[in-house]
Amino acid sequence: MNWRPRLADGTAPVLIVLVVLLVTLAFVGPTFSEPAGYLALLKRAAPLVILAVGQYFVIVSGGFDLSVGSLVTAAVVIAARLSDGADANTGWVIALLLGFGLLVGLVNGLITTRLLVPSFIVTLGMLLVLDGAVFLWTDGAPRGALAPSFRVFGRGGFGQVPWSVLILLGVVVAAAWFMRSGTGRTLVALGDNENAVRLAGGAVHRLRVLAFVLSGLLAALAAILLAGFAGVSAQVGQGLEFRAITAVVLGGVVLGGGRGSVVAAAAGALSLEALFTLLNLIGVSGALESAVQGVILIAAVAAAAHGKQLRRTHEQEVVRPGRGGAARADGVHQ
Repeated sequence: MNWRPRLADGTAPVLIVLVVLLVTLAFVGPTFSEPAGYLALLKRAAPLVILAVGQYFVIVSGGFDLSVGSLVTAAVVIAARLSDGADANTGWVIALLLGFGLLVGLVNGLITTRLLVPSFIVTLGMLLVLDGAVFLWTDGAPRGALAPSFRVFGRGGFGQVPWSVLILLGVVVAAAWFMRSGTGRTLVALGDNENAVRLAGGAVHRLRVLAFVLSGLLAALAAILLAGFAGVSAQVGQGLEFRAITAVVLGGVVLGGGRGSVVAAAAGALSLEALFTLLNLIGVSGALESAVQGVILIAAVAAAAHGKQLRRTHEQEVVRPGRGGAARADGVHQ
C-alpha cells in the first residue's frame, strides 16, 4: 500500500513564507546561525501558536473568539495571586487555570449556541468582563508572585529543548490528529454548511461548544507558558486575540469557516513571530507591529475572498455545460 503524506489545501503558501523568513533571519541575525537561535524563536512563539490553534477551532467552525487575550491576562493574574511564590501551590493552581479556561470557553459556547447570540458579540462581551474583573481585583497592579516551579514551564527545558517547545509540538500534533478524526472533519464541515451537518445528524450545538472549550483551554495553557518568561502584568495578554486571528488568517484559514488547516494556522503564527523578530533585527520600530499586523490581516482576507470568488466562478463554468448537455439529452430522448 502506497502512503504519501500530503498537505491540506492552502498550507503550502504559508510554509513557503515561513521558510523564507527563517532563511532571512539566518542572514540578518547572528544568533540564528545556530539551532539555539531558532529554539529561542520557537520558545517565544509557543504561546501565540497555541492560541492560534485554539482560535483555529473556533474560526474553522464559523465563529470568532475575541476573549482569549483577556483570558490570558486573567489567568496570569490569578496564578500570581494564588501561587504567591510557593512551589507547593503550583499543581493545583495550574489545574485551576486550565479549569478556568474550560469554563470561559463553555460559557462562550453555550451563550452562542443556546441564546443564538453571534460569537463576535459574545466573546467581545467576555473580553470586557474579564478586563473589568482583572482591573477591579488588582486595581491595575497585580499582586503576588509566581513560584519557580510554575515558571519552569516557560523558562526551563529538557536538556537544550525548552519545555514550551515540547508543549507546542504536543499541542500541534494532537490538534492535527484531532482534525483528521470524524469529529474534526465535521467541525470543518460545520463552518462550510451548518444545515448540511444538521441534516446529516451532526450535533451542531455540541460541536460549536467544543470549539470554544478547546479555545479556552488552550488560552489557559498559553497563559501558563507566557507567565513563565514574561512575568506578571495586567497587560500581558493585551492584543493577543487579534494577533491569533491574524496568524490563523495568514495560515490560509477562511474567516467564516469551512476551509483551513490547523498546521497552516500554527505555521501562520510562527511566520508572524518570525516576521516581527526580523523587523526588530533590522531596526523597525516595535510601534509599527500593529500596523503590519493590520496590513497582513486585510491582505490575507482579501486574497482568500478573491480565491473563493475564483473557485465559485470555476464551479459555475463546470456546472453549466453539464446542465446544458443534460437538457439536450432529454430533448433527444423525448
